[in-house]
Amino acid sequence: MTVWIVNPFDNLPPEGYRPQRYWLMARAFAQAGHRTTYWTSDFSHAHKAPRQLKETVAPDGFRLALVPTRPYPSNICLRRVRSHRALARAWRLMAEASAERPDVVIASLPPLSLASAALAFSRKVAARFVVDIQDAWPETFYRVAPAWLFAPLRATARRIYRAADAVTAVAARYLDLARSYGATAPAHLCHLGIDVDESRTTKADIGTTPHSPFTLLYLGAMGKSYDLETVIDAVKEMGDVELDLAGTGPKEADLRARAADCPRIRFHGYLDATALQTLFARADAGVIPMFPDSCVGVPNKLADYAAAGLRVVYSLPGETTDIASRFAAGAFYAAGDIQSFKNAASALRHPAPDFKPDAFRDFFDARRLYAGYVDFIQKLTRQP
Repeated sequence: MTVWIVNPFDNLPPEGYRPQRYWLMARAFAQAGHRTTYWTSDFSHAHKAPRQLKETVAPDGFRLALVPTRPYPSNICLRRVRSHRALARAWRLMAEASAERPDVVIASLPPLSLASAALAFSRKVAARFVVDIQDAWPETFYRVAPAWLFAPLRATARRIYRAADAVTAVAARYLDLARSYGATAPAHLCHLGIDVDESRTTKADIGTTPHSPFTLLYLGAMGKSYDLETVIDAVKEMGDVELDLAGTGPKEADLRARAADCPRIRFHGYLDATALQTLFARADAGVIPMFPDSCVGVPNKLADYAAAGLRVVYSLPGETTDIASRFAAGAFYAAGDIQSFKNAASALRHPAPDFKPDAFRDFFDARRLYAGYVDFIQKLTRQP
């Protein structure tokens, strides 16, 4: 079987970062014996800069194909919209020119324009089309603009969901969203997977001990969906708690100013996998400070914290709460409530006899998750 995977956003291991969803997915298909191409952008979404990579056969046995992409300066701007449309046109031209014809095309959503192009191409070459939902578009933007503005995007999403031969997603709420748009195709839930590395850096490796100051870690973007002001204000009031923040985003400058008088709060910017390991080893707990209306079901950072053996302070109800509760892996706080955050973080200072770190980590084991994904797609292609 020939499998094409299309996603422009993930970081790539050749750039020094841990493998993310679509690299891991491509590896699983390649390991199962399928000819696999991972189509991605030649522009780094994380760094907002051109990639210094060439098309190649990846070490994990699949082909990495880079699509020319117009730069854009931020996640929410008109230039990003235009970039996505141009990306979709460029990918379609490259796909048409390819001598290879896929049996299956798996396209992430977002972006809508690229998924729409993948659907049209799949129909032309009689390939099965699978939409893999990573985020709720356009619903995630309702916090920044009136919902009626997004009627054309909702129409595009409806057409993609209804036409797909299968719908897969990182969270059950996204499968429900697709059904609300009229999707009737076979569906598969595949949470975000992560490489489970038994040789993780430990506190002993970096010279700290469990008796060092209680340290929280935030890993991720610094945008409007994240309740980081509450986290910073709470830590400033907790005199014996430290906070490391790894990532960047439009709120970073304001957050740095907010924390400027507190040396216990440290900003590290965007880090590679090696530097992140040190922060994971230093941390006692991870933080997931997201507003409930962010439309996020199960964020990437939950898998990262689980792989590092960390419990979490979180503000997402629904699936994140369900997973954390299943493994006694953390404490919930109400977004925007400083005292609630302080109470939740303080609860994690004490050992949790019911905490199941191995089971929590294994829940996000990429080998299991993406082997199941491959099996789902193989069964799909055997259907009439």
